[in-house]
Amino acid sequence: MGIKVLQPGILATIQDLGRYGFQKFGVIVGGAMDSISLRIANLLVGNSQGEGLLEVTLYGTTLLFESDELIAITGGNLQPTIDGKEVPMWRPILIRKGSVLKFNAAISGCRSYLSFSGGIQIPKVMDSKSTYMRAKIGGFEGRKLQKNDIFECDKRTELGERLFKQLKNKPTYVSWSVYYTSFVALKKSQIIRIIRGSEYELFDEKSLKKFFSTPYIITTNADRMGYRLEGEAIQLKEPFELLSEGVTFGTIQVPSNGQPIILMADRQTTGGYSKIGQVISADLPSLAQMQANGRIYFKEVTLEEAQWALIQQEKKLNKLALGLRLKDYKECE
Repeated sequence: MGIKVLQPGILATIQDLGRYGFQKFGVIVGGAMDSISLRIANLLVGNSQGEGLLEVTLYGTTLLFESDELIAITGGNLQPTIDGKEVPMWRPILIRKGSVLKFNAAISGCRSYLSFSGGIQIPKVMDSKSTYMRAKIGGFEGRKLQKNDIFECDKRTELGERLFKQLKNKPTYVSWSVYYTSFVALKKSQIIRIIRGSEYELFDEKSLKKFFSTPYIITTNADRMGYRLEGEAIQLKEPFELLSEGVTFGTIQVPSNGQPIILMADRQTTGGYSKIGQVISADLPSLAQMQANGRIYFKEVTLEEAQWALIQQEKKLNKLALGLRLKDYKECE
């Protein structure tokens, strides 16, 4: 008894918050592209915030449930349906044995997060369930899901079990939902805040002005490793050779063609291109939900402003977690 993959879709992988502590060995952090949506999805079914779940990209993933399960769907709106009927997002849902969950075409955002109460029953590799496809470790056999794969869920948490029982004889989902717009933006055009990168001062003034005053388009050459952008070319004041050094999620590199690259969740551990900026942590989830041809406007902020934005985001998330626990899911109408 488990969950069977009828159609894998464009890309569906098991992810959690990442694999930390191994970059010194050349192992990337990886993890969810949109960590906020992952954390909320887990909270909604009573899991710990970092539990492994499915990250579904764009469209097509179809699953057959061979047992009753408590789930939640957050992130981008891929028009999910259960047995052909639209299913609401950002709330706990009871899906019954024999039902088919399908993710259709994305209408906002590009990645949905599907959590299961109790989590997915797979072993951790280097303290994480995240799929690192290039190294073929973690997740489901180190790869994306394929047709006819079957995986099982672990035992539901105490909180998840209470909600599961309450929904057993009621409508299959609760009447309330998380107000997601206060956590993550699902827009095709966004202002993305950055702080200065370590080579910021080496770029000429004209290029810096263009960088902050004109839009950059996400090209089709964009994946979990990085987003290649297209827009006004950025130039250094003079040629500069840089030794490879550490990079992270949101680092903005500028190669010799002057077109920026934003490193994403599956970025390499080091890079040798000049770094003009760093996307602030609070804006990474919204950036991760942008599709190809999305329009980015960069805005510079101070380190203090970046820290404040992250603190406020965490406060809202902690408030949500506390509210769900105090609510104890008693209003499942």
